[in-house]
Amino acid sequence: MSFGDEHGQHGHGNDPGRTADDGFGGMGQTRTRLPDGGAGDGYGGPRRPQRSSRSLIAMVGVVVLLIAAIAFANRGGGDDTDASGTGGADNASGTDPTAASGVKPVTGKNGGIPSGFAKDEQGAESAASNYAVALGSDGMFNSDSRHRIVDTIYTPAAAAKLKGPQDEAYSPEFLAKLGLDAKGNAPADSSFVSRTVPVGTKVESFAGDTAKVSVWYTGLIGMSGPDSTDPVSTTWKTWTFDLQWTADDWRVTADSQKDGPAPVPGDIAASTADEISKAVDEYGGFTYAR
Repeated sequence: MSFGDEHGQHGHGNDPGRTADDGFGGMGQTRTRLPDGGAGDGYGGPRRPQRSSRSLIAMVGVVVLLIAAIAFANRGGGDDTDASGTGGADNASGTDPTAASGVKPVTGKNGGIPSGFAKDEQGAESAASNYAVALGSDGMFNSDSRHRIVDTIYTPAAAAKLKGPQDEAYSPEFLAKLGLDAKGNAPADSSFVSRTVPVGTKVESFAGDTAKVSVWYTGLIGMSGPDSTDPVSTTWKTWTFDLQWTADDWRVTADSQKDGPAPVPGDIAASTADEISKAVDEYGGFTYAR
């Protein structure tokens, strides 16, 4: 979910390490191909296992649908809809469906979000990955940038249905629970972090003008700052997108999420709040393609 002009309000706008076309979720800095396959401020102690459903981690998976946003505000769990299935990505050779193909990443941008995806399975996978990054970014917590993201990613009909309920869900009271002001800004001495990092994709189905793609991702969510009571933590989810070829590109008509698959947490000690804030400012995101 900084994007474009919104970088400044989340403390990312003056990052000298970013390129001029820096886009949603810091994606403009680097391109990549998907690979093969408490005391104190809450950051200094050993890494903790993933927290229960009360954790703000659930927020990463609920930034699109109203019911999900309400669950997010109440620190509830994700959608348990089964996103498993068979599709065009499965093949007899057992090759990783997200293996690098050598096809160059897209070069177009629409509202700061990658655009111009190919009308094939790989293009649908790349679109779903980049859309997950934008929808999981901190731009979703500001009404102006959220509307731009939704208008860019969803079909016109789907976007029209989403924006009103989303505006109600992202109320000042809801944002205050996250430590944000009414415009989605973090306190001056803190950094709000919300990022989606795709790990792999799978084509559930493909039929020319329509596709269903699941994106397995890890997410970062929380407030990094000296007074934070919800330090930045990680989550693992699967985001499934129903895509339709519209206006010469893939657009989302519907989407759902479920928890996992989640690996066993490692034993690396958690970083300090200052280290997390510095990393968020210095490291941009990716344009995901194969």
